[in-house]
Amino acid sequence: MEYRKLGNTELELSAITHGAFAIGGNMWGGNEKEDSINSIHASLDHGVTSIDTAPFYGFGLSEEMIGEAIKGKDRSKIQLLTKFGLVWDGSNNGKGEFFFDAEDEGKILPVYKYASKANVIKEVEESLKRLGTDYIDLLQLHWPDSTTPVCETMEAMELLIQQGKIRAAGVSNYSVPQMQEGNRTLHLASNQVAYSMLNRSIETDLVPYSVEHNSGIIVYSPMERGLLTGKYFKEGQLRDNDHRNGYFSQFDLNKVKTFLEKIEPVAQEKGATLSQLVLKWTAIQPGITVVLAGARNAQQAIENAKAMAIEISQNELDFIHSELSKLG
Repeated sequence: MEYRKLGNTELELSAITHGAFAIGGNMWGGNEKEDSINSIHASLDHGVTSIDTAPFYGFGLSEEMIGEAIKGKDRSKIQLLTKFGLVWDGSNNGKGEFFFDAEDEGKILPVYKYASKANVIKEVEESLKRLGTDYIDLLQLHWPDSTTPVCETMEAMELLIQQGKIRAAGVSNYSVPQMQEGNRTLHLASNQVAYSMLNRSIETDLVPYSVEHNSGIIVYSPMERGLLTGKYFKEGQLRDNDHRNGYFSQFDLNKVKTFLEKIEPVAQEKGATLSQLVLKWTAIQPGITVVLAGARNAQQAIENAKAMAIEISQNELDFIHSELSKLG
């Protein structure tokens, strides 16, 4: 495994970081607790020292399972990354920016973006309890909240750093102008954004800005929620309540299928899976610090961890980029 310094902080994160969205269950067609905890143990056993989660993932369940999984382990060798700013329990009293309606066991829960100082502090205390720890390595604003001044949110995170409750502060889903505004109050350690072979928009402005200002980039959805594993084209069926049924419709699936068929032999020649090739490609792109990879069981976690061992030659990179250009 390769370990990388995050922005201007002292944090070193594993280049492949365990993304714990799916183990929360909501929006992913459910989950199995034992498999989820085993996936975390397998990640840790194979060099993945960093785990990224959020209170919203499973409405607290993801954080709770991580807390259970790391209990008794050397906390100093694990980096916990979590978030704040999505409120679903009504504690915001209607304040904030309405985001969408989520569903939990048949019940509709209105989700708000809410990043007031009081809410940041409240959410961190709840996350610490669920995670079973007394500090968070990287705290991230989950989504921008247009109703709260950016400086108020940044000041709250600065206070938490001073109190020792978080080691570093970052954001997620921020544009360059939003990064610029946030950095006026607090130098942001990182920005967590969507990035994949099929979604490279950040290369235009966010990557150059982050490199220039020494901010890390943590990328999510490198596999486009499983689409780039190729399994969808071989198995095809998703559960009715799986959000990916709608998500995949944004892509030209015939072109994606052809692209994957073209690059899969590159993976096969290395004795690697298509997923591992995609993860390694993502991890070596300019400006990318950490790649989040979800795993719902131990086998998937081990496969993800081993992706960094793959070597991709310049000729192979050129071939992959040539095929990518045909996607339009």
